[in-house]
Amino acid sequence: MTAGRPSEYSQEIADLICELLADGRSLRTICDAEDMPNRATVFRWLAKHKEFSDQYAHARDAQADVLFDEVLDIADDARNDWMKRNVGEDEDDPWVLNGDHVQRTRLRIDARKWMAGKLRPKKYGEKQEIEHSGSIKHTLTEMTDEELAAIAAGKAV
Repeated sequence: MTAGRPSEYSQEIADLICELLADGRSLRTICDAEDMPNRATVFRWLAKHKEFSDQYAHARDAQADVLFDEVLDIADDARNDWMKRNVGEDEDDPWVLNGDHVQRTRLRIDARKWMAGKLRPKKYGEKQEIEHSGSIKHTLTEMTDEELAAIAAGKAV
């Protein structure tokens, strides 16, 4: 008889889940293993156990760092960017760009950048620029009587 998936909270299993997350594995992949709890159980544990919730948050931060580091590794790996093709004798260069591989590499990089930005937006998220056009009146003394009356009445100026 098999033991089945764990459903009772265990610090040992919680530690393993967080270790695997911090190594860059997805929660879905972790929970697909037969000896791990299913995702619903993990979410229940997160809601019920503050220490696990804190540990999980730190693991997700570490996961973002791992994903970000992988971006450079993937970008620097040029293996399979070029492939040799069978050509006739009159062709000089049998090497051609492996467009499928290059596109897949771009997708892998973009996915990691996006995920790192979602996991740690302050560190890896896109910087947003806010542009303002027009003027801002800095003090109430610069406003007209009509503008002051509109503010007092709760209307937009």
